[in-house]
Amino acid sequence: MLATVYSDTQRAHNTAGVRLEGHPYIIDEVPARAEILLQAVRAAALGPVVAPDDFGLAPILAAHTAEYVDHLQTVYAATAAIDGQAGPVLGNTFAPRGALRKPASVLGLTGYYSYGVGSPVLAGTWAAAYAAAQCALTAAARVKAGERAAYALCRPPGHHAAADLYGGYCYLNNAAIAARWLAQTTRSRVAILDIDYHHGNGTQMIFYRDPGVLTCSLHAHPDDDYPWFWGAADERGDGPGLGFNHNWTLPQNTGDEPYLAALAAALGIIASNDPAWLVVSAGFDIAVGDPVGGFAITPAGLAAIGAQIASLGVPTIIAQEGGYLLDRLGANALAFLGAFA
Repeated sequence: MLATVYSDTQRAHNTAGVRLEGHPYIIDEVPARAEILLQAVRAAALGPVVAPDDFGLAPILAAHTAEYVDHLQTVYAATAAIDGQAGPVLGNTFAPRGALRKPASVLGLTGYYSYGVGSPVLAGTWAAAYAAAQCALTAAARVKAGERAAYALCRPPGHHAAADLYGGYCYLNNAAIAARWLAQTTRSRVAILDIDYHHGNGTQMIFYRDPGVLTCSLHAHPDDDYPWFWGAADERGDGPGLGFNHNWTLPQNTGDEPYLAALAAALGIIASNDPAWLVVSAGFDIAVGDPVGGFAITPAGLAAIGAQIASLGVPTIIAQEGGYLLDRLGANALAFLGAFA
């Protein structure tokens, strides 16, 4: 059996209804994603669906700066007060290379703490992101208590969010929050494996100097796709974290066989590090036909990926990341999750 941790509060980040200057503002990360995944795990009877416990802000502040968290909590209301009306908050001037100061104005801070226009802050964004982080923490707590694996059905996703930066649909880094909580509360090694089509740049940035958390990511080459500025194979960590970050960059249209070969290499490194806990950033945008992805992983490939990861025998937290092919999302998720059920 595989428990799924989910909160209805995550629907509050209602990107499906965003309008900007009177026009629909369309992004692929919509509430229906989580609803489809929830329906799939229930229909398949993988295990219980449980609400998250509330671990408070402390575990979030162990992965994100206090000033950044305060900004996420207050920027929607503060911007509405300045504009005289509520609406989606999007940066329009982003901090460039050579920026010499942190702005005091909330309008400037929006471009200081974000790096793209694809991640609007809405009335319910903070509540949903907070709930998603609690889902990841609850899944971690269940595994810490003895379950073999647990699935955190997180929305919004998290792996593009760094300690003080959001983008790529991500605001709080759910996988990083869970990993750091496990590392701190158990004083044991943790590994993060990111299988999303896109590089988990936020996760890499949070742990780049941290030897206590090994990070491994398989993803599209940054010359080919988002997030463009991170994810090369020579990014190996820094200072005390040198050698604890590993990236496998894969070409467009990568299919099952080459993906599984790269995964085997990543799992070999994870096994050699002998972690007590494994956090998987599970992005199903690697699936063939995904509108935001560029790989060609079949359902059989997703099942093999899940089986290879499960074969490590390391207690595993699965944190939901991408996956945007809505008519196949539930089936793709079940193909992967079946190995842990």
